[in-house]
Amino acid sequence: MAAFPLIDETLEQAIVAGARGARAARDEAFARLFEALRAPVYSLCLNLTGRPADAEDAVQEVFISVHRALPAFRGEARLSTWVYRIALRAALQVRARQRPSAPLELTHVDPRGEAELLARDEARRALVAMQALPAEHRAVLSLFAIQGLSHREVAQVLGVPEGTIWSRLHTARKRLTELMKGPPTA
Repeated sequence: MAAFPLIDETLEQAIVAGARGARAARDEAFARLFEALRAPVYSLCLNLTGRPADAEDAVQEVFISVHRALPAFRGEARLSTWVYRIALRAALQVRARQRPSAPLELTHVDPRGEAELLARDEARRALVAMQALPAEHRAVLSLFAIQGLSHREVAQVLGVPEGTIWSRLHTARKRLTELMKGPPTA
């Protein structure tokens, strides 16, 4: 099985072993896991919620859940897969609590030229279009295209057959392309 690019197998084994040890070892294991996965989990949550503040809320919920459950981790899946599943659920729960009319927050550096302005507009269109997709398509795109997971790894995270991932990814890309062709919506 291919290793997730976020956490290597040796680190994963050390974290799992530490999580089952004394309190100091558990705390160290959690700190290592948090440091290894904080940025990718935030990125996933941001892609699913569409707002930095909501992504931060989801990340906080993720790591509280991980901290509580890490000693009981059974190792039936990769540690990264397990954390991503928790992140996916947390982000979707946070998104469900969002006000539907709240505008998306776009956090980009001020452009300094025409090329940056065009890139910013394209990024804005992509973000708005992605947020218009159903959650299952946003999740597949985020995990595959942004996080860099393989089809197999995405299937493991989402708990669906690999063929379903191929289908959802195709549909999501097609729909995203259609949405991107429309007029600017932000």
